[in-house]
Amino acid sequence: MTKLEELINELCPDGVEYFTLEELGIFYGGLTGKSKKDFEKGNAKFITYMNVYSNPALKLDVSDVVTIGENERQNCIQYADILFTGSSETPNDCGMSSVLTEYTDEKLYLNSFSFGYRFNNPDKFDVIYLKHLFRSHMLRKQIVKTANGVTRFNVSKAKMAKVKIPVPPKEIQCKIGRILDNFTELTAELTAELTARKKQYAFYRDYLLDFSNEDVTKKIPDIDCSNVEYKRLGNIAIIERGKRVVRNDLSQEIGYPVYQNALKPLGYYTDKNRNANSVFVIGAGAAGEIGYSYVDYWAADDCFTFVCDDKLNQRYLYFLLMSKQAYLKNNVRKSSIPRLPRIALENMEIPVPPLSVQENIVKILDRFDKLNNDMSEGLPAEIEARKKQYEYYRDTLLSFDDKACSHIVKVERERELTRIKAIKWLSIQDLFNLRNGYTPSKSKSEYWTNGTIPWFRMEDIRENGHILNDSIQHITPIAVKGNLFPANSIILATSATIGEHALITVDSLANQRFTYLNVKNEYSNQLNMKYVFYYFFKIDEWCKNNLNVSSFASVDMDKFKKLKFPIPPLEEQERIVSILDRFDKLCNDISEGLPAEIEARQKQYEYYRDKLLSFKEKNHA
Repeated sequence: MTKLEELINELCPDGVEYFTLEELGIFYGGLTGKSKKDFEKGNAKFITYMNVYSNPALKLDVSDVVTIGENERQNCIQYADILFTGSSETPNDCGMSSVLTEYTDEKLYLNSFSFGYRFNNPDKFDVIYLKHLFRSHMLRKQIVKTANGVTRFNVSKAKMAKVKIPVPPKEIQCKIGRILDNFTELTAELTAELTARKKQYAFYRDYLLDFSNEDVTKKIPDIDCSNVEYKRLGNIAIIERGKRVVRNDLSQEIGYPVYQNALKPLGYYTDKNRNANSVFVIGAGAAGEIGYSYVDYWAADDCFTFVCDDKLNQRYLYFLLMSKQAYLKNNVRKSSIPRLPRIALENMEIPVPPLSVQENIVKILDRFDKLNNDMSEGLPAEIEARKKQYEYYRDTLLSFDDKACSHIVKVERERELTRIKAIKWLSIQDLFNLRNGYTPSKSKSEYWTNGTIPWFRMEDIRENGHILNDSIQHITPIAVKGNLFPANSIILATSATIGEHALITVDSLANQRFTYLNVKNEYSNQLNMKYVFYYFFKIDEWCKNNLNVSSFASVDMDKFKKLKFPIPPLEEQERIVSILDRFDKLCNDISEGLPAEIEARQKQYEYYRDKLLSFKEKNHA
């Protein structure tokens, strides 16, 4: 029996008391009666919606201000108060909680789109316990049911008052809070590491897009490019398709991993058909994804494997295919199920150096791979080594272009000195057509039923990233006012969740939170849209710092339209895109192990959180 279990048995042997929120305290509202002018120059600080939404424990280091009159009656936040988001586009985002876990002498007010809750007897509660409790699955399940709405969901305080919470003795609360904090600290450490690696990518991205910087140098190690032959992959390796297995024959735990249409095993089988230490390519579903198995496995029918002759190292082939993934993705047939034809692999021309050179390259790249992906050895490695770009070295080692390698520093220096002189700057309003998105009436089912036209919301970016070819929700043609927004447009969040953007590759619509920007016809041949997409990361930051602040923040569109946008020569744009694409892929490849570990630890935390907070309710009969 654990110390916690002993404590529960000692202090509440008959179970834990449960109470509704209306029995324990009162609700209060956020700021009222405020105009846009009140948020321009303020004499008091207020807590934003996103502060509540994003932080289980409220962040007090805030800079958002509001004007509060001398005799004005507004609710101030107090220690142990619980703050809730009052509305959102989805019920699951409603009622997200944040607890004031620190004492402060400063008066803090709450935004009008959130509300607060105050215990009648706050000394009865441990604030760390509350922080975890109100984000637990048990409480979230109750809170989500309090939200009502169609296009936007709002929390019913009457329903929220009926939410029941367990109130064990404070000694038990404290114990639980400290246990759960230990789990979150582990997750926070890993998240910080992941953030640091992503900042590395962002640094290089922004560095390249800072066109005032004239001092760029590159260092590329010398590479021996002698005795390299270029051959069709189909001429030096037999490309085999795996064999189908029935899903019902698979186990979820025991046997050999089965690879079908993704790099995650479909399940586990009692037999194997491929040996350990071999590369495979997914042929359908996640078509073009490349895997490597260190153990024996079963390759299913949507999985390509390679029988290599004695001139080709399987691990070398894996790294080589990783460097050619763009080629594979471009050859994927887009249909209901994406497919990679075998011929695309067979026709791929690859460099084949002597086997000893392949082995040396594998040793180098394996060290970087282990450094960047192995949780036991990679993370403790010194920070300077971690900064080495795995994919950058991989692609360089596999280029076998001696001339490019030996002269790249000189070329890059000359290019940097000349590119700045060729930059043209245009205002946003001169360069782009701007239109606002909108939401067709939800009351008209004919606008939504069996819709085929993508209609984008912030949830699409959160779920599927910043380059989108389809949306979660769709509308019908009769819901469209005028014309659709054209493909290869940028959508930019200029209200609500400000500072997010996406490149939309299909004709579409979006909701009213987004401004659409598509390049005017006269400049369409002067811009690479992927370059535009990358530069908008800088514009995202500009938007966050240039707001019309009122009860509902929005970007200062007058300033935005006058913002200057740089147009370097197309060749330079393409170079920037190529480099940033590599760094983007680097960031994602490096992160594969880390987010998985974060997710595993998060699930571990949630398991123990919900287990610790699942008390037997005391029977009053």
